[in-house]
Amino acid sequence: MTMFHSRRCLWALFLLLFALQQASAQADTISPRHHALNTRWLQPGLRQYLVYFQFPDKPKMLSFSLWMREVSKSQLRHQPVIEVKQSWYNADSNHYRSFYSINSEKDFSPLYHAETAATGKKAYDWSATGIRGADSVAGNKAAGYTLDFNNPNYNWHLDIETFEMLPLAAGKTFYILFYDAGLDPPAYVKYTVTGSETLATLDNRQVDCWILHTGGTTPQGWPYEQSFWISKSGHELLKEADSYNGLFRYKIKLPGLTPNLPEIVRQVAAKKQ
Repeated sequence: MTMFHSRRCLWALFLLLFALQQASAQADTISPRHHALNTRWLQPGLRQYLVYFQFPDKPKMLSFSLWMREVSKSQLRHQPVIEVKQSWYNADSNHYRSFYSINSEKDFSPLYHAETAATGKKAYDWSATGIRGADSVAGNKAAGYTLDFNNPNYNWHLDIETFEMLPLAAGKTFYILFYDAGLDPPAYVKYTVTGSETLATLDNRQVDCWILHTGGTTPQGWPYEQSFWISKSGHELLKEADSYNGLFRYKIKLPGLTPNLPEIVRQVAAKKQ
């Protein structure tokens, strides 16, 4: 081996190690045990999203839903927690679903999760070591369910809130340990900041956003892609675009002036009593 060849090999090795170091530096493993979320960025309040579906074979038809997600802070067993209440409204009441989740304020690790649909209610007690059907909930469809965890994880039904607490930056990649209660075991999902874009919001206000992207294959074998637009200054998820199995879905955050219709209905009903 000549000295020139030896130097060339050493230079190639140096470049390889440098590239690996750079790739490693740009990737964060996100879980309660590794890089934690910044819970200070998650602001309490009501978020409303217009969700609409588009079917390529039916270009003149759209399917609409209204998703309401309310974040609040409280105490559970003398510990500060974050509560998230979700209501998914649809033109068909049979498709209505509600969720109630409790997470530690310290690191957003799940403590409790419940889902109510036309088929009944499923409720779970969640910890770093496993998940169990909640014994305290009457008629719980998840009673008797149990799954042990190798590592603590995050609630996939709170993906929007999770993304708003990520330290987003150009070129960064995140491996987030997510779990969807009652389904397959927890798994890391790769999300990459693919760029940025300025969105025009109310009054044509220009908001600079990071674009967070993921993709893969569903358990049914369908390819899917998801992109999320998160404001750089306010850490707000303003837009989401999904595609899977030929279907397109969009979520658009509605402005704060959007009325809380369920609350208005409750107030009107209370006055009649």
